[in-house]
Amino acid sequence: MILLIWLELQKMFKKWRTYIGFIAIGFLVLIVQLALYFTGQNMIDFQTRSIQQSFVMIGNLLNGYFIARLILSFLIIHIPFLIVLVGADLLAGEATAGTYRMLLTRPVSRLKIVSAKFLSGWLYVIFLLGFLAFLSLGVGSIIFGTGPLISFGGGRIVIFAQNDILWRFLAAYAFAALSMLTVISFSIFFSAFVENAIGPIAATMALIIILLILSVIPVDLFQTIKPYFFTSHMSRWDGFFSDPIDYSDIFDSVVVLVAHIAALFGITSYIFIKKDILS
Repeated sequence: MILLIWLELQKMFKKWRTYIGFIAIGFLVLIVQLALYFTGQNMIDFQTRSIQQSFVMIGNLLNGYFIARLILSFLIIHIPFLIVLVGADLLAGEATAGTYRMLLTRPVSRLKIVSAKFLSGWLYVIFLLGFLAFLSLGVGSIIFGTGPLISFGGGRIVIFAQNDILWRFLAAYAFAALSMLTVISFSIFFSAFVENAIGPIAATMALIIILLILSVIPVDLFQTIKPYFFTSHMSRWDGFFSDPIDYSDIFDSVVVLVAHIAALFGITSYIFIKKDILS
């Protein structure tokens, strides 16, 4: 299995589309950091203007932690567009290249092959989120320094002590990775049906957009089933920056996302095992 995953990763990183996500994230993170380096203090002053007359703000509030959380909130909504470029090609790419027969006649089970496809796709997501964390949190902390983290949301301002921040980021990035694993699993699932990656890319993004739209329509039926939409849980990583943390809510989201991933893997494996390579 390790050899199969290694071979899949080699094939993946030989394609230029694999690097689009890294290039886009690298460019966007550096642009945001550059802009905040010159104007970020104005944002802090604007957000804290309501309490400046009652409290004295001490410390470096415009620090790497603040920048990293801001970047994560911006990019986590758009990262799915970058991930599906790779996931949609994992199975459909074999059909496009005409290598399905060669692939499926190897002396390994089809289940191992599709498992290697999924695992390599999941590793890509982890690499991409790790790259985001390195640039936004690692490089950001070098450029802007560290300090307490000021958090805005729900009409409240919460300031976390410096020794109470890093574990929150680790948990937030882990949850964000789980959300993106769900996205790439959908793209792999759709790619099992077609012979071109364009269809799975469009299908995955259309599904995300449709579910997001249905989530905000004030109809009882949609609001009833909304908790079962994976899109309703993709931004729950932000719960780690609240006080107190609603662990029950986060756990429910983890269950929903893991259930989606497991179901998609199971259905895709069944389709792949039954696939006719002679037609």
